[in-house]
Amino acid sequence: MARKTVISEGLTKTILEADDPNNCIVYFKDDVVGPGSRKKTQSISGKGVLTNRISAHIMTRIEEVGVPTHFIKQLNMREQLVRRVEVIGMEVMVRNVAAGKLCERLNVEEGTILNQPVFELYAKHDNGKRLLINEYHAIERGIVDPFELEDIIYMSSRINDFLNGMMCGVNMRLVDFRIEFGRIFGEFGEVYLLLADEISPDNCRIWDIKTDDRLGRDRIDMEDLVLIEGYQEIAARLGIIPEKGFIQEGHVNEELAAGLEGIENELARARRLRSVGRGSQPRKL
Repeated sequence: MARKTVISEGLTKTILEADDPNNCIVYFKDDVVGPGSRKKTQSISGKGVLTNRISAHIMTRIEEVGVPTHFIKQLNMREQLVRRVEVIGMEVMVRNVAAGKLCERLNVEEGTILNQPVFELYAKHDNGKRLLINEYHAIERGIVDPFELEDIIYMSSRINDFLNGMMCGVNMRLVDFRIEFGRIFGEFGEVYLLLADEISPDNCRIWDIKTDDRLGRDRIDMEDLVLIEGYQEIAARLGIIPEKGFIQEGHVNEELAAGLEGIENELARARRLRSVGRGSQPRKL
């Protein structure tokens, strides 16, 4: 098999060329990056297999509630095929429970359930740093226009509502998550927005709803086996891996992992996208 051309290299993923120029391939690494960090802290065998599968499952479910995503299908244990998009240079952080830096900003204790979701925007810089901005900054800097911003906030809210319900159904609490969006362009210059990147324990805080045990990236400062057990617990509760997992004592059961049923976004085949509306004035910020 010919070696795939690398488009870009990230901390936890590599983006590769696909046969169709409208698509690309995402390879999920085993590398781990701590919350708020832009440096690799460790590498844990099998982590990329889990994040690939979890993200594929969540993206497919999100598509079912009417939010378009870039995900097409899982190719193998570590790779998935996605639509190639122009990534918007901004991340959206959605917070349901006070954790991390938000505790200091709001002067509240960690674990405080927020009265309503808090949406934060972060501008992405070439040096990898993220800067907290507001809606007016995002428009002034030309990161998005008012119409795109309105759609992004709406889609983020829809995603949050759905994920909260899905996690709650398996006794998990979605504390917060970070997402990115991308653009694709129509034949006549119309703009369509898609959820891009990934949704996995790498960019979510997920706690057990009864005990508040940390199951996702909050475990990064713990031992390798403790972290991977948390990732496996999330996947098992979502019903996408066997209850006992496929990583035991740091060893990946490649045969079991490879034998898991592939995940495909069947809705992407007949997807009808709605372009960013420019026929009326957006709501005031």
